[in-house]
Amino acid sequence: MTKEEHIEYWINSANDDYKIFELLFNNAKYLYSFFIGNLVIEKIIKAFWVRDNQENIPPKTHNLIYLIKQTKIKLSEDDLLFCTRFNDFQIQGRYPDYQNKIKQILTPETINELKTKFEELRLCLLNMIA
Repeated sequence: MTKEEHIEYWINSANDDYKIFELLFNNAKYLYSFFIGNLVIEKIIKAFWVRDNQENIPPKTHNLIYLIKQTKIKLSEDDLLFCTRFNDFQIQGRYPDYQNKIKQILTPETINELKTKFEELRLCLLNMIA
């Protein structure tokens, strides 16, 4: 595959996962929707990683900040803080002891705040890679 095809793969995969995010979110499965939301952001960042690096295969990591640092993406401090916070859903979405902790902090206000910020960042990144 060409570099462009690799980038397209990551964007298409992120868009497919976004549909799953919406399905889970609309069915009030917030922990799992944000777990998938983290994958959406990760895959978009991996498209940037491919664009900004000589290789076409990004590192096998889910850490958004680690990936961002290996790209030319310029995000605000607020966006970087959100990515740090959103990283928690990769860990907390996987392990039962973490799941209970995060479910306790997923208040309606927090859920709306996370969704809004997720949507803003997703669209921002997609616009930057277009």
